[in-house]
Amino acid sequence: MPRDAYISCFCGWRPALDSSSFPVSINSVKQSITMNINHKGGLKLNKIEKKFLRKQSKARHVLLKHEGIQAVSYPTQSLVVANGGLGNGVSRKQLLLALENCGPMEALLMPPNKPYAFVIYKTIEESRKAYANLNGKEIIDDLGQKIILYSNYVEQAQWKKLGLQALPPGLLVVEEIISSEDEKMLLESVDWAGDTGNQNFQKSLKHRRVKHFGYEFHYENNTVDKDKPLPGGLPDIYNSILEKWLNEGYIKHKPDQLTINQYEPGHGIPAHIDTHSAFEDEIISLSLGSEIVMDFKHPEGVTVQVMLPRRSLLVMTGESRYLWTHGITPRKFDTVPASEQFKGGIITSDIGDLTLSKRGIRTSFTFRKVRRVPCNCSYSSVCDKQKKATLPSLPESSKEACQLEQKHVHRVYDLIARHFSSTRHSPWPRIAEFLKALPSGSLVADIGCGNGKYLGINKKLYMIGCDHSQNLLDICRERKFQALVCDALSIPFRSGSFDACISIAVIHHFSTAERRVAALQELVRLLRPGGQALIYVWAMEQEYKNHKSKYLRGSKICLQDKKEINNVIATEGLLVNQMSDEGSEDLASSVPSTDNIKEEGCKPRKVPNSELPVHTNRTSFHSQDVLVPWHLKRNPGKDKAVEPFGLAGCPDPCPVFHRYYHVFCNGELEASCQALGDVSILQSYYDEGNWCVVLQKV
Repeated sequence: MPRDAYISCFCGWRPALDSSSFPVSINSVKQSITMNINHKGGLKLNKIEKKFLRKQSKARHVLLKHEGIQAVSYPTQSLVVANGGLGNGVSRKQLLLALENCGPMEALLMPPNKPYAFVIYKTIEESRKAYANLNGKEIIDDLGQKIILYSNYVEQAQWKKLGLQALPPGLLVVEEIISSEDEKMLLESVDWAGDTGNQNFQKSLKHRRVKHFGYEFHYENNTVDKDKPLPGGLPDIYNSILEKWLNEGYIKHKPDQLTINQYEPGHGIPAHIDTHSAFEDEIISLSLGSEIVMDFKHPEGVTVQVMLPRRSLLVMTGESRYLWTHGITPRKFDTVPASEQFKGGIITSDIGDLTLSKRGIRTSFTFRKVRRVPCNCSYSSVCDKQKKATLPSLPESSKEACQLEQKHVHRVYDLIARHFSSTRHSPWPRIAEFLKALPSGSLVADIGCGNGKYLGINKKLYMIGCDHSQNLLDICRERKFQALVCDALSIPFRSGSFDACISIAVIHHFSTAERRVAALQELVRLLRPGGQALIYVWAMEQEYKNHKSKYLRGSKICLQDKKEINNVIATEGLLVNQMSDEGSEDLASSVPSTDNIKEEGCKPRKVPNSELPVHTNRTSFHSQDVLVPWHLKRNPGKDKAVEPFGLAGCPDPCPVFHRYYHVFCNGELEASCQALGDVSILQSYYDEGNWCVVLQKV
C-alpha cells in the first residue's frame, strides 16, 4: 500500500484525538508507522499506532458522510485542515501562523461554524510540505485549549455560497451613535447593586443582570403590565439622549419603557418578537461595551446575521419589528468578516474573509413605547391582538386547561395507543446514552413512558414508568415492564427517591405555562439531591442552523421496520395513513408511506369548534400552540371487536385525531427550568427538532 494512501487519513472532529490520550507524540507515531511500512515490508503496528489510524479513518468517513468532502491519496494544491475551522474556535490569524511557514498560499477558506478549513497553495510542492508539517501539529485555540490539526489532499476546495442578503425591511443600524465618553458615562450610570429596595429593582436572570425603568418587562410573554408603571419613569440622563435622537430623525416616538441587560460572554437571547399589543412600532436598542452578532429570522426560514458594533443603535420598525424574530446565539465567539474596514451590518458568506471575534461584556439599553391603542399592523398571522379576533384564546383557567388536555391529549392517546406504539420502537441515541451512562443500580423514573421503549434500555437500572394512558400501559405490561397510571402533575412517588428521571415528549402537551412549570417541578421533586433529569420537548424551530429536522425531511424505513408495522396493522385491523408526531420522538420510525399505506380520502379537515389552529403535517410551525393531526384508516376486513376502544361503530373510514402541542422556542425550556429555583442546568441542546435539557437537583 502506498504511504500516502495509508497515512493520509485525518481527524475531522475535535474529540476524535487528543494528545493527552497518548504517552508519545503524534509525530513519533507517524514516524513509527512509516518505518513499519517502509522497512518491515508489512503493516506491523503497535497498539498506539493502530488507535491513531483507527481514529483518523473513522473521522475521514464521518466527514465524507456528513459534509460530502472526499479526500484523495495523491498530492494536490488543495488541503482540507481538520480541527482547524471556525467551529473549533480557531481564528484566521491563528491558522495563518501555522500555514504560512509552508509557502505562499492562493487562498484560505474558512466556512462558518465548521470544524475544518481549506487552504490552496500555489504549487503542489508547497502543499506537500504543508501536508507533512500539519499532520499532528498542535496549536492553541482562542479559548486556550490544545487542538491537533490533520491535513488531507482534496481535488478542489469548494463551498456552497449563499446569495446576497439584505437587511430585513425596516431595520436600521446606526454606527457610533454616541461617543466613547458618553458610553462610559452611561455604563457608570447603571447602579447594579445600590437600589435593590426600589420597585425598578435589579432582576438577575441566568447569565445576565437586568434593570427596568418606566414599566417592568415580563420575559415570559414579552410584554408589560400597562396598569402598573414603575415610579420615577426614565432617568433624565436617558431622556436627554432620546430627545437628541428624535431631533436627528433616528426615531419617531419618545419611549417610556427601558430595559437594561448586561450579558456575559457566551450567553444570548432566545429568538422572539416583542408582543404587538404591548408596544408601538419602534423598538430601539443601544449596544455598549462590546459588539455582537444578532440573528433575524423570517417565518419562512430566511436568516440574516447582523453585526451590531459597539456604541451602535439598532432601530426595528415595520416588518423587522412585527414579523421577524430577533435573538442572539449563545457562544463566546462570533464569526465575522476579517476585513478591517468592516464595522457593522450583514455578515456575508465570503468564506475567504471570515474569522472569529471574541465577545466581551455587553450592556444593552432597549427602549420601547407602551401601546395605548389596538395594534392594526399588516401582519395578522403573528399579531396577538388580531389573531384573537379570529381564533379564541388559550385556556385561562386550570379547569379549561384540564378539559383541553383531556380532549386533545389523554383521550387521543388512548384511542391511538396500538397504532402509536407501532411507530415507537427505536430509541433515540442521546436518550439511550443518558440512560446507559447512569451508575448500575440507579432508580430511574420514566414520566410519560408511553409503550415503555426506554424502560428496557439499561438492564442494570431499576426503572419504573408511568403514563396517563391505560392502553399504552397495557403494552408496557405485555412487555413485562413496571408501570402505572398517573397524572404527571401528581406522581405517587416519594420525594427525593429517584437517582434520575426522564420526560420525553411530555411537557409540550400541557396547555399553560403554569402547568408546564408545575410538571417540571414534579420531576425535580422526585429527584434526590444530585439526581439528574433529561427532558425533551418539540421545538418551534424545525430548521436549525440551516439543517432541517427529520420531521420536515420526512423519513424512510428499513425493511424490518416495515415488517414490524405491518404486523401491528394486521393484528389491530388498522391501516396507517399520514402521521405526524414529535418529529422528534421517533420520526426515524414514522411511516410516510408503505405498501399498505393509503392516502385517499384522508386529507386534513377543519376541527369543529376548535380553539386552536390545526397544523399541516411535515411543515414548519407558524404558531406555538397547535393541534397536530393523526390519521387512521380501519381495515374493513377485520372484526370491529379488535378496534381500539372508542372506535367501534365509528362510520368514518378515516378518523382523524388532533393532539394538542405547545412547541417550545429556543431558550424557552431553559427559562422554564430556571423558574424552578433548586436546579442547575448541566446541558442544553437541540436534537432533530427537539429542545433538550439535562438538569440536576441542587
